[in-house]
Amino acid sequence: MPSVKVSRNYHVPFLFKPKVIPGSIEDPIKLLKKAADTKNLRLGKTVHAHLIISSETSKFLDIFHANSLINLYAKCDRITTARHLFECMPKRNVVSWTALMAGYLHKGLALEVLALFKTMVYVDNLCPNEFVFATVLSSCSGSGRVEEGKQCHGYVLKSGLLSYQYVKNALVHMYSSCSEVEAAMWVLNTVPGDDILSYNSVVNGLLEHGHVKEAMDILDMMIGQCKAWDNVTYITIFGVCAHLKDLRLGLQVHSQMLKTDIDCDVFLSSAMIDMYGKCGKVLNALKVFDGLQTRNIVSWTAIMAAYFQNGYFEEALGLLSQMEFEDILPNEYTFAVLLNSCAGLSALRHGDLLHASVEKSGFKDHAIVGNALVNMYSKCGNIQAANDVFLDMTSRDAVTWNAMISGFSHHGLGKEALNVFQDMLEAGERPNNITFVGVLSACAHLGLVQEGFYYLNQLMKQIGIEPGLEHHTCIVGLLSRAGQLDQAEKYMRSMPVKWDIVAWRSLLNACHVHKSYGLGKRVAEVVVQMDPNDVGTYTLLSNMYAKAKRWDGVVQIRKLMREKNIKKEPGVSWVEIRNTTHIFVSDDNIHPESSKIHEKVGELLAKIKLLGYVPDIAAVLHDVEDEQKEDYLSYHSEKLAIAYALMKTPTEAPIRVIKNLRICDDCHAAVKLISKVTNRLIIVRDANRFHQFQDGKCSCADYW
Repeated sequence: MPSVKVSRNYHVPFLFKPKVIPGSIEDPIKLLKKAADTKNLRLGKTVHAHLIISSETSKFLDIFHANSLINLYAKCDRITTARHLFECMPKRNVVSWTALMAGYLHKGLALEVLALFKTMVYVDNLCPNEFVFATVLSSCSGSGRVEEGKQCHGYVLKSGLLSYQYVKNALVHMYSSCSEVEAAMWVLNTVPGDDILSYNSVVNGLLEHGHVKEAMDILDMMIGQCKAWDNVTYITIFGVCAHLKDLRLGLQVHSQMLKTDIDCDVFLSSAMIDMYGKCGKVLNALKVFDGLQTRNIVSWTAIMAAYFQNGYFEEALGLLSQMEFEDILPNEYTFAVLLNSCAGLSALRHGDLLHASVEKSGFKDHAIVGNALVNMYSKCGNIQAANDVFLDMTSRDAVTWNAMISGFSHHGLGKEALNVFQDMLEAGERPNNITFVGVLSACAHLGLVQEGFYYLNQLMKQIGIEPGLEHHTCIVGLLSRAGQLDQAEKYMRSMPVKWDIVAWRSLLNACHVHKSYGLGKRVAEVVVQMDPNDVGTYTLLSNMYAKAKRWDGVVQIRKLMREKNIKKEPGVSWVEIRNTTHIFVSDDNIHPESSKIHEKVGELLAKIKLLGYVPDIAAVLHDVEDEQKEDYLSYHSEKLAIAYALMKTPTEAPIRVIKNLRICDDCHAAVKLISKVTNRLIIVRDANRFHQFQDGKCSCADYW
């Protein structure tokens, strides 16, 4: 075995060098400042230990060291330790209070900042300096406490500290954040001295509260005064362009930015991606994204959102694996975009997997994620899972309540929707215009005419919400559902509302359901005038003629469709089974198991005929014998999808089918009975709503 020679004349460096802490006052303070600025908690604790040892003769640290330690622990997210040191100080100065307040501000604990400020002024009788005021005003901004902010403004005026630029900026930001636009503008215009931060604060505050016109006025002022824009300004202005969906202005701002020497960092690039996404230019957004040297979670989420906002749901979901390949983990905003993309695709299985990732990642309690989960499960047909998420949420906002109310309403569960609305009122959450769309839709489903008009004419007025087109359309639907078709038409003719095609089609559909063919013809003429190529109107009118056995009318509609080259969209249904989506068209023979599926359909129809099922051949437009019409009805796409799901899923599993068109009367009647003979929950999402079939009944109560 070869020997290893070791030289004896070697020097081994100390693996652990003795810590040398200078004994002067200044050096520990410098070290603590460095530790605080770099968030080096270990170094800070070492200096703290040295100070404790070196001050054995005194029970307390001197005020300078104590202040430095409070600053250290506050910046290193050890606010409890900082508070303990603060409370132990025999004497405190303004710096002590400022350091602790800044720590609480950093933690988002605005009430603690305000409480400290009051104690400092009224108990310790200390005069705040400009740093204290800036901190307190920032706390008022973050918590929306404008009254406390105004009081602080008064202190600033008395103290003569308004001339400090960052105090002025803090005031402008506070008023802007609290939607006190006039006050923010008054401070901006009357207090001498301004910089780009003031303008950024005002524009951001205006945008946050929907004051887009005023934000554009400030932008004009900035251009007129030739203010040099910084990154924050460009980010803000791109935000204006995104909000307005003003591509032309966005391109001009982008061009102006390229002419400057601004460092286009990842946050500015993300703002551009967001702007192009909201303006419908996904390729432009992708070009900016692909040009990034480094990408963070903000830029990845921005490009996902750009895809999502423009209906590219699969592309948005596909980016997740690419992002994780670059070792970037999703945050709450990323999960929200991805879950909403699943909702757009009705991809329940994918949504379930994302829900599991949310749980593992610790984002379950974020309101934006909870809202996206409620929305995803509602739109994917699992309203029970949506409700479970809703009940489990620790914090809810107006979006949460609206999502649950709308979800129940869209699933035909009007009673449950109104119960959630009552819970919302009891929780002290203020309803908005979206809330009442869901509430009025629930009233429509239940046929609660009197209650619907109460919500529209009294409660909305009491809360200060002006009814819009959507609310009046819900009233039309409510009157139609209750069979008051003449009143619905009268309401539409008398109200000073610019009705859209959705409202008129709602009334047309009611005419079809209630067999009011005379009114239906008049309404159809209005709809055709608004959209001469609306295939759904022609189909519905043709079905009404067929049900009334007005075959001359059917022939006339079919001739008109041929002349206008209008073709009925083929019915397509799809069902997801074990991560695979199976797509069916009527009389499908393409599927590999089509013969077995047709056989299964035959078995189901034979069983439900024993329960009284009679094929509804009245609306079949084919000029063939009744037997052939019945055969045509038997293999509609939704029947094929349901039959296949029954073949391939466990006996207790619910079945979820999506259809591109309105489910026909025959399929609706058949699926009700299929749910009874198979003892299955069958959920069909058609072009109008969700139908929950269970035990021979449907959640729509046969009105859709």
